[in-house]
Amino acid sequence: MKKLTPLPIIDRLYLGILLVIFGGIVLHAPLSVALGTLFPHYDLLIKSWKEILMGVALALVGVIIWRERRSDILKEPLMVGLQIYAGLHVLSALIFRVGIGATLAGIMIDLRYALFFTLVYLAVRLFPRFRRPFIRIGIIGALIVVVFALLQVFILPADILKYLGYNTNNIAPYLTVDQNHQYIRINSTLRGPNPLGAYAVIVLASLGAWLVGKRPKIARKQALTAAVLLLGGIVALWASYSRSALIAALAAVIVIVSATVLPKLSRRAWILTGVVVFAIVGGLIASSKTSVVSNVLLHENPAGGSGSTVNSNEGHLSSLKDGMLMLIHQPFGSGVGSTGSASLMTKAPLIIENQYLFVAHEVGWLGLILFLMIFIGVMNRLWQRRGNWLALGVFASGIGLAIIGLLLPVWVDDTVSIVWWGLAAFIIGGGEYERHQVN
Repeated sequence: MKKLTPLPIIDRLYLGILLVIFGGIVLHAPLSVALGTLFPHYDLLIKSWKEILMGVALALVGVIIWRERRSDILKEPLMVGLQIYAGLHVLSALIFRVGIGATLAGIMIDLRYALFFTLVYLAVRLFPRFRRPFIRIGIIGALIVVVFALLQVFILPADILKYLGYNTNNIAPYLTVDQNHQYIRINSTLRGPNPLGAYAVIVLASLGAWLVGKRPKIARKQALTAAVLLLGGIVALWASYSRSALIAALAAVIVIVSATVLPKLSRRAWILTGVVVFAIVGGLIASSKTSVVSNVLLHENPAGGSGSTVNSNEGHLSSLKDGMLMLIHQPFGSGVGSTGSASLMTKAPLIIENQYLFVAHEVGWLGLILFLMIFIGVMNRLWQRRGNWLALGVFASGIGLAIIGLLLPVWVDDTVSIVWWGLAAFIIGGGEYERHQVN
């Protein structure tokens, strides 16, 4: 076997930074809260550790590209699209002055996953050996999230995270379904139940695609890892009580089954599948008045009184209505940092619970069109590589996350966006790459 030549220190530093970000992002919330509590004056600096590292990595890869004379990569259509998208944000920030703090925060929130995608894409193109440690780090991160979720559900007290400094001023240690304490929504190591549900969709879709596409006998170590991820992923998904994540997971399963199993089914199997689906839908309709369905799926407390006076359904509809009105009347948007958590630094904070309306509000109709073109382009390239289990899993989870985006600004969350876009770049940047195995 040919011995690999050691990489120059600048190359190793660049790749190391990407691995630190990809692995450390699953612990971002507890670490930033804990360290922010200990060092409150450096709270913003602590929260920005990943963006700072990305900035360093961007400078390093610039040197590497110049040294290797590989500027051709930056001229590829996808890379050009991302550069235009970033430039539009800078232009919007210059035109709409919403405040320095809000603008900087908005740029980081809007562009960090696009930048990480670019950095990983360049890394895989420049250093093929980078693939194996990247996927291993991703598996370790997933195990951390799902194992802690299992502990939260079955062993630890609901408010365990308060000992790390979680509170209503930063991240609540747990939430409930419309203030109904019979349904505790856990966070695991993410920023909240909804991001946890979205992350679980990525884990379960990738695992499902691996299980379906696995031809050789599964080794004991692989089987144990898969079992923990499957159990923990399902528990995390359910205990997040995120309806959008449940729908996303169902959509991801349908995509995987449609791409792998359905083409091989006989007519009898098709009929049986239809009967099962019909039975499931009928069962849900028949049980719509039960406590679990009313609270978890419909978010309507049948008992009344103990729940919230305004349920989350009304909140989503109100946010959607307001966002649509602003979309129609503001074709150029309102500026970077004008919505979401960044807008809390302004005099007119605004929360829009829709990823697409979120983008349009920040950078207008043109920004939304560019975003959709980039996302569809990435998804198309993933679909072209669906013969690889990881490509199929990330594609299926991308469909699910796109659905979540209709109800929540899904790409605003650090962990979900960096993990998914990092995996997508890892796959499509590799071209004709080997089939990865879970070791």
